[in-house]
Amino acid sequence: MFSKGDKVTVLDDAMDGIVVATNGDQITVLTTDGFEIKFAPKELLKISGDEMKMGLGTTPVSLILQEKEIPKPRSFVKEKKSKKEIPVPEFDLHIEKLVKNFRGMNNYDILTLQTETAQRHIEFAIRNRIPKIVFIHGVGEGVLKAELDFLLGRYDQVSFKDGNYQKYGSGATEVYFKQNV
Repeated sequence: MFSKGDKVTVLDDAMDGIVVATNGDQITVLTTDGFEIKFAPKELLKISGDEMKMGLGTTPVSLILQEKEIPKPRSFVKEKKSKKEIPVPEFDLHIEKLVKNFRGMNNYDILTLQTETAQRHIEFAIRNRIPKIVFIHGVGEGVLKAELDFLLGRYDQVSFKDGNYQKYGSGATEVYFKQNV
Protein backbone atom coordinates (compact mmCIF):
# COMPACT_ATOMS: atom_id res chain seq x y z
CA MET A 1 0.00 0.00 0.00
CA PHE A 2 2.73 2.51 0.99
CA SER A 3 6.15 2.54 -0.60
CA LYS A 4 9.34 4.53 -0.07
CA GLY A 5 9.03 8.08 -1.42
CA ASP A 6 5.23 8.34 -1.12
CA LYS A 7 3.91 11.66 0.10
CA VAL A 8 1.61 11.13 3.08
CA THR A 9 -0.40 13.08 5.63
CA VAL A 10 -1.31 12.00 9.16
CA LEU A 11 -5.06 11.60 9.74
CA ASP A 12 -5.43 12.80 13.31
CA ASP A 13 -2.63 15.35 13.31
CA ALA A 14 -1.58 18.31 11.21
CA MET A 15 1.52 16.60 9.83
CA ASP A 16 2.77 15.81 6.33
CA GLY A 17 5.83 13.99 5.18
CA ILE A 18 7.50 11.41 2.96
CA VAL A 19 7.70 7.66 3.59
CA VAL A 20 11.35 6.70 4.21
CA ALA A 21 10.88 3.08 5.28
CA THR A 22 8.20 0.40 5.57
CA ASN A 23 8.51 -2.49 7.99
CA GLY A 24 5.43 -4.72 8.17
CA ASP A 25 2.77 -2.81 10.04
CA GLN A 26 5.00 0.21 10.76
CA ILE A 27 5.73 3.01 8.34
CA THR A 28 8.49 5.51 9.07
CA VAL A 29 7.73 9.03 7.85
CA LEU A 30 10.14 11.96 7.56
CA THR A 31 7.94 14.92 8.45
CA THR A 32 8.21 18.36 6.87
CA ASP A 33 9.65 19.48 10.22
CA GLY A 34 12.55 17.03 9.82
CA PHE A 35 11.52 14.34 12.32
CA GLU A 36 11.29 10.62 11.62
CA ILE A 37 8.12 9.18 13.19
CA LYS A 38 6.65 5.68 12.95
CA PHE A 39 2.93 5.23 12.15
CA ALA A 40 0.50 2.40 11.52
CA PRO A 41 -0.84 2.33 7.92
CA LYS A 42 -4.36 3.19 9.09
CA GLU A 43 -3.09 6.49 10.54
CA LEU A 44 -1.80 7.74 7.18
CA LEU A 45 -3.23 8.91 3.87
CA LYS A 46 -1.27 8.81 0.64
CA ILE A 47 -1.15 12.11 -1.28
CA SER A 48 -0.93 12.03 -5.07
CA GLY A 49 -1.60 15.32 -6.80
CA ASP A 50 -4.71 16.83 -5.26
CA GLU A 51 -6.20 13.51 -4.15
CA MET A 52 -5.64 11.33 -1.10
CA LYS A 53 -6.03 7.62 -1.49
CA MET A 54 -7.29 5.59 1.39
CA GLY A 55 -8.23 1.97 1.05
CA LEU A 56 -10.22 1.28 -2.14
CA GLY A 57 -12.02 4.61 -2.60
CA THR A 58 -10.60 7.95 -3.65
CA THR A 59 -11.68 11.02 -1.70
CA PRO A 60 -10.65 14.66 -2.31
CA VAL A 61 -8.11 16.01 0.19
CA SER A 62 -10.29 18.93 1.19
CA LEU A 63 -13.22 16.68 2.20
CA ILE A 64 -11.14 14.47 4.49
CA LEU A 65 -9.36 17.41 6.08
CA GLN A 66 -12.70 19.19 6.57
CA GLU A 67 -14.02 16.19 8.50
CA LYS A 68 -10.98 16.27 10.78
CA GLU A 69 -11.14 20.02 11.50
CA ILE A 70 -12.70 21.11 14.74
CA PRO A 71 -15.76 23.19 13.81
CA LYS A 72 -15.54 26.85 14.75
CA PRO A 73 -18.27 27.95 17.13
CA ARG A 74 -20.99 29.99 15.45
CA SER A 75 -21.16 33.55 16.59
CA PHE A 76 -24.48 35.05 17.49
CA VAL A 77 -25.01 38.77 17.49
CA LYS A 78 -26.70 39.51 20.76
CA GLU A 79 -28.72 42.67 21.12
CA LYS A 80 -26.93 45.02 23.44
CA LYS A 81 -29.29 46.53 25.95
CA SER A 82 -28.42 49.63 27.83
CA LYS A 83 -28.41 49.40 31.60
CA LYS A 84 -31.12 52.06 31.81
CA GLU A 85 -33.49 50.17 29.52
CA ILE A 86 -36.39 48.61 31.40
CA PRO A 87 -37.87 45.37 30.04
CA VAL A 88 -41.22 45.72 28.28
CA PRO A 89 -44.11 44.47 30.45
CA GLU A 90 -45.81 41.41 28.93
CA PHE A 91 -49.32 40.38 29.91
CA ASP A 92 -50.56 36.92 29.03
CA LEU A 93 -54.33 36.99 28.46
CA HIS A 94 -54.78 33.21 28.21
CA ILE A 95 -57.57 32.28 30.60
CA GLU A 96 -55.49 29.63 32.39
CA LYS A 97 -53.03 32.41 33.33
CA LEU A 98 -55.77 34.66 34.71
CA VAL A 99 -57.79 32.29 36.94
CA LYS A 100 -57.07 29.02 38.70
CA ASN A 101 -60.26 27.25 37.67
CA PHE A 102 -62.35 28.31 34.67
CA ARG A 103 -64.50 25.17 34.39
CA GLY A 104 -67.83 26.85 35.15
CA MET A 105 -67.18 29.78 32.80
CA ASN A 106 -68.73 30.02 29.35
CA ASN A 107 -66.98 31.66 26.37
CA TYR A 108 -68.64 35.03 26.98
CA ASP A 109 -67.46 35.12 30.62
CA ILE A 110 -63.93 34.15 29.58
CA LEU A 111 -63.75 36.83 26.87
CA THR A 112 -65.20 39.46 29.22
CA LEU A 113 -62.59 38.66 31.88
CA GLN A 114 -59.78 38.79 29.31
CA THR A 115 -60.87 42.18 27.89
CA GLU A 116 -61.42 43.68 31.35
CA THR A 117 -57.92 42.52 32.35
CA ALA A 118 -56.47 44.10 29.20
CA GLN A 119 -58.36 47.33 29.88
CA ARG A 120 -56.98 47.48 33.46
CA HIS A 121 -53.42 47.05 32.13
CA ILE A 122 -53.93 49.73 29.45
CA GLU A 123 -55.25 52.26 31.96
CA PHE A 124 -52.46 51.41 34.41
CA ALA A 125 -49.86 51.99 31.67
CA ILE A 126 -51.44 55.34 30.74
CA ARG A 127 -51.54 56.49 34.39
CA ASN A 128 -47.95 55.46 35.03
CA ARG A 129 -46.60 56.74 31.70
CA ILE A 130 -45.33 53.34 30.56
CA PRO A 131 -44.31 53.75 26.89
CA LYS A 132 -44.98 50.20 25.66
CA ILE A 133 -46.64 46.96 26.76
CA VAL A 134 -47.24 43.61 25.06
CA PHE A 135 -50.41 41.53 25.25
CA ILE A 136 -50.00 37.81 24.55
CA HIS A 137 -53.33 36.58 23.27
CA GLY A 138 -52.40 33.50 21.26
CA VAL A 139 -53.52 32.62 17.74
CA GLY A 140 -56.72 30.56 18.12
CA GLU A 141 -59.70 31.72 16.09
CA GLY A 142 -58.79 35.40 16.52
CA VAL A 143 -61.76 36.38 18.70
CA LEU A 144 -59.64 37.77 21.55
CA LYS A 145 -57.33 39.58 19.10
CA ALA A 146 -60.32 41.21 17.40
CA GLU A 147 -61.78 42.23 20.76
CA LEU A 148 -58.38 43.61 21.82
CA ASP A 149 -58.08 45.60 18.56
CA PHE A 150 -61.55 47.06 19.15
CA LEU A 151 -60.66 47.98 22.74
CA LEU A 152 -57.36 49.61 21.75
CA GLY A 153 -59.06 51.56 18.95
CA ARG A 154 -61.17 53.41 21.53
CA TYR A 155 -58.08 55.14 23.00
CA ASP A 156 -56.72 58.24 21.22
CA GLN A 157 -53.22 58.17 22.70
CA VAL A 158 -52.65 54.48 21.87
CA SER A 159 -51.18 52.86 18.76
CA PHE A 160 -50.69 49.13 18.34
CA LYS A 161 -49.31 46.52 15.96
CA ASP A 162 -48.63 42.79 15.84
CA GLY A 163 -45.90 41.69 18.25
CA ASN A 164 -42.40 40.65 17.28
CA TYR A 165 -42.90 37.45 15.25
CA GLN A 166 -39.54 35.95 16.22
CA LYS A 167 -40.29 36.32 19.91
CA TYR A 168 -44.06 35.77 20.13
CA GLY A 169 -45.12 34.22 16.83
CA SER A 170 -48.38 35.69 15.55
CA GLY A 171 -50.08 35.58 18.95
CA ALA A 172 -49.15 38.95 20.47
CA THR A 173 -49.92 42.66 20.12
CA GLU A 174 -47.52 45.47 20.98
CA VAL A 175 -49.20 48.58 22.40
CA TYR A 176 -47.49 52.00 22.30
CA PHE A 177 -48.66 54.94 24.42
CA LYS A 178 -48.13 58.47 23.09
CA GLN A 179 -46.91 60.59 25.97
CA ASN A 180 -47.98 64.24 26.29
CA VAL A 181 -45.08 66.28 27.64
